[in-house]
Amino acid sequence: MQNIHKKNELFFALIWIAVYVISISSADGLSEEFGILKVITLPVALVLSLLQYGWIRKNKLQQYYGLRRITSIDFRKYLYFLPLLVLSTANFWNGAVFEHSFLETALFIASMLFIGFLEEVIFRGFLFKALSRKSIRSATLISSVTFGIGHIVNLLNGADFLPTLLQIGYASAIGFLFTVLFMKTKSLWPGILAHAFINATSIFAVEGNGSVQLVSSLVMVVLSVGYALYLLRIVPEN
Repeated sequence: MQNIHKKNELFFALIWIAVYVISISSADGLSEEFGILKVITLPVALVLSLLQYGWIRKNKLQQYYGLRRITSIDFRKYLYFLPLLVLSTANFWNGAVFEHSFLETALFIASMLFIGFLEEVIFRGFLFKALSRKSIRSATLISSVTFGIGHIVNLLNGADFLPTLLQIGYASAIGFLFTVLFMKTKSLWPGILAHAFINATSIFAVEGNGSVQLVSSLVMVVLSVGYALYLLRIVPEN
């Protein structure tokens, strides 16, 4: 993998995207066949996370890919990350529901924590860093939109069309925000933590009707894009 990374970072990122999508989608399907939510997905996500982090650490790329603490920033200029915290609570805006067993809930939450880590490193780390060698603007746009469109695989796993379409929209906006946060702080951890929390708490979300879903999605888009534009305008890069 190191040889591929040295020769072509973009190809390396695309390989990781393909491996991730195929592995997690297949694991979700097998979990359904077993009749226990995420029972196969969790170990697959865990193994992929360990392989990913192990490779980054082995090649001493933690700083390059943003797996570092946030240091030397003015938290006031970042509004203490309050917009990000509000966004992270989106799954509770319409209430909460407990539909699954304790085991399935635990498996879901654990697998989503690893998936949040995987997706941030792949899309904001591997893909964005590879594309940014030529153009920061193009890299920001492509990594954000690709992240959003990637959620179309949910249709293959039985998700309804409208919620998936809305998810693609607000996921692209959130992806834009996470990319800007990475650019400004040089750390993936704000995005990783928010992403993992949003994913993990989605098991408690009350879907609501079409109008409720549309309004919630629009609020997430406005909040994400608004905060990202504020950071781009006000906050210098760390």
